[in-house]
Amino acid sequence: MKYQNVYSAILDAVSLRKKLLAILVDPDKFDLDRVPEFLRNLPSRTTHIFVGGSSVPFGLTEKVVEAMKLYTAKPIILFPGDVSQITAAADALLFLTLFSGDNPEYLVGQQVKAVKILRPIDLEVIPTGYLLIDGGIHSAVAAVTKTRPIPQEEVRRIVDTSVAARLSGKKLIYLEAGSGARNMVKPEIISEVKKEINLPLIVGGGIRTEGQLEAAYNAGADMVVMGTAFEKTQE
Repeated sequence: MKYQNVYSAILDAVSLRKKLLAILVDPDKFDLDRVPEFLRNLPSRTTHIFVGGSSVPFGLTEKVVEAMKLYTAKPIILFPGDVSQITAAADALLFLTLFSGDNPEYLVGQQVKAVKILRPIDLEVIPTGYLLIDGGIHSAVAAVTKTRPIPQEEVRRIVDTSVAARLSGKKLIYLEAGSGARNMVKPEIISEVKKEINLPLIVGGGIRTEGQLEAAYNAGADMVVMGTAFEKTQE
């Protein structure tokens, strides 16, 4: 059964000052045989599950989503690295625009390609401004998109880029340090962005500890995304 009105529920949570936690699943690194165990071991405060990766074999994302749907009622949101990862089995799709880079394929190319896939299916689409921030590694996102992350020292540029995404009609802003990042997005960046966007703010990458999680929340993140760090606890 599909979870309805994912974005409205996020807005309601933000209005009540509830903090959200999404666990990111990369289908290419996920064991389908361990779905029940994986879901049982999710942190108790988990509110959403993101599914997506930089490079995923065709059809695998759908298999992962369908398997999870058998065991959880938590909203499953697509966080795709490519249009081939879109599936109607999920509850919603982050319709990403990579505002931090100048590669037209990820500013408009992938979005146009997605239309013919989205047109005939029932899938909630959430326009999302996506910013890659330097997390101290050469991330998979940077490699795939052939773009450079914004240095964390360029706070004003990060803020202005986030505001540009808001003015372009995006409904979420996502600050991403990259999977396996050595450094999370600095709390002062999160705080400055939150002051100016008046939108739900998602922060991910490099968040491994409870202290880092709370620092992101306290700075203004409405949703934190954990991926690699959580996966390692399941090995």
